[in-house]
Amino acid sequence: MAQENTPATFDYNSTRNKLILSEYGRNVQNMVKYIVALPTKEERNRYAQVVIDLMGFLNPHLRDVADFKHKLWDHLHIISDFQIDVDAPYPKPTPEAIHLKPQPLRYPHQRIKYKHYGKTIELMIEKAKAIEEPERKRHMVQAVANFMKMAYVQWNKDSVTDESILSDLYALSGGTLKLEENINLNRVEFRPNNQPQHNNNNNNRGRTNSNQNNNNNRGRTNNNQNSGPRNNNNQNNRNRNPGAKKY
Repeated sequence: MAQENTPATFDYNSTRNKLILSEYGRNVQNMVKYIVALPTKEERNRYAQVVIDLMGFLNPHLRDVADFKHKLWDHLHIISDFQIDVDAPYPKPTPEAIHLKPQPLRYPHQRIKYKHYGKTIELMIEKAKAIEEPERKRHMVQAVANFMKMAYVQWNKDSVTDESILSDLYALSGGTLKLEENINLNRVEFRPNNQPQHNNNNNNRGRTNSNQNNNNNRGRTNNNQNSGPRNNNNQNNRNRNPGAKKY
């Protein structure tokens, strides 16, 4: 009698239960499931301690975490879906505390009058307005003006006059902060990264010319040195052949 061919069944991960904590693997999750089904609490405590040691061995990086044993016991409760009944040395976590979602961060809706100066300038101006000592306040206001000039140059990539900076400072402070009109702020220039450095090129050119002159001088020296033996050879040949014609 012929046997019927039964289709083979395959065990795919998509057909299995979802891994709660994938860093411990499916075997640990199956072991925890087995512990939950044990009838006596003594057996559950004994097997739970073995699983805790295995979890610490599989994740040695947790040993660097403060109180890592507490973390392992919390993970044990999470893997069991908070159904394991054992005598844990730490309090049992609650699902509400584990799955607590933080409050969404709100985007700051603050109106900045001059965006190229930023919000920091406005805060610095408020600090300067609160200073009562005249000399200290003057230094603070000048530092704010210098910072405004640097921010302006970085944003607009162009030079700016001190009068424009002082006018913006007066407007931002509501007419309470001002400096002398003849004051000179720090000089700030915008220099792109690809700007050539002329001084270095000129220096390199001078070095190149000097090297070429040295090479030419060396060549001349060698020619003069080589011409000496040739003159001596010609003089010797003339002495040997007195009848030779002189050219």
